[in-house]
Amino acid sequence: MRRLYNAIRVFFLTLFSAAVAEEVRALFDRRALARAGHGAGVVKAEAPPARPAEPKKPPQPPAPARSEALTLLATLQREARLVDFLNEPLAGYTDAQIAAAAREVHRDCGRVLDRLFALAPAVSQEEGTELEVPAGFDAGRYRLAGSVVGEPPFRGRLVHHGWEAAKCELPAWTGSASAARIVAPVEVEL
Repeated sequence: MRRLYNAIRVFFLTLFSAAVAEEVRALFDRRALARAGHGAGVVKAEAPPARPAEPKKPPQPPAPARSEALTLLATLQREARLVDFLNEPLAGYTDAQIAAAAREVHRDCGRVLDRLFALAPAVSQEEGTELEVPAGFDAGRYRLAGSVVGEPPFRGRLVHHGWEAAKCELPAWTGSASAARIVAPVEVEL
């Protein structure tokens, strides 16, 4: 089981790191040369020359003390009161009161998302129109539903245009480590 784990790990490290891929290639070359040297009448080849030392990468900056997800949630709370709205028990309010509050939260959340992400439809076609999904499509960009048969390109009815962020500009966390998980500070009126 350990060998399987190592094989999978080496596969992904080789796939995503040129330095690891080069080390694996050099290892395979050394093994091939060693095997060739054991044959009858074959002169053992020299080991490949040592690679020059790679320059050391600068140290990575420390991870921020706060998750970007919490920063986004705190921004939606501060500017749109989203957390307050979602955690408010609605039983004592009329539908008209809920609708009025929802309208404000909806508007303010939209402003936050537009400012931070500049969201736009991922495709320009109108929902309900026919759309062609190209061969080699990215499954992160297209979600196929219904009866998916055959090979792409696929043609179908556009159910949702998707969303794409033109930017991602979350505010940088500048608070203390002890407040890193605070979504909304405690408010005290004196």
